[in-house]
Amino acid sequence: MSRASDELRKRTRTYASSIVRLFVALPKQRPEAQVIGRQLLRSGTSIVANFRKASRARTTNEFISKLEICIQEADETDLWLELLRDDCGIANEKLDSLLTETDELISIFVTMVKRSKKSLDN
Repeated sequence: MSRASDELRKRTRTYASSIVRLFVALPKQRPEAQVIGRQLLRSGTSIVANFRKASRARTTNEFISKLEICIQEADETDLWLELLRDDCGIANEKLDSLLTETDELISIFVTMVKRSKKSLDN
């Protein structure tokens, strides 16, 4: 595995840990925050699992497929984070930094998919 993908593997693992910590910190007495939080927990931790699968892909097509799942899960995670912020009034620095990191991860995965597809065309 390349140094860049090793760093991204660590980054996605750190991201998943931050998602878990945000979920744990959500108010237990707010059922709407807990329901959205469980969705966030599922999609946010799915990103690291699928990136790990991508890093073990046997073919370029399998790699692309797993990265596209990462993009979908990150986009869904972005939605849950926005709903927590905008509709549940959960506002803190951790949530804001997760929104930023989600956007950055999406950009990275999209770039990786585009480059991988281009390499298939050549």
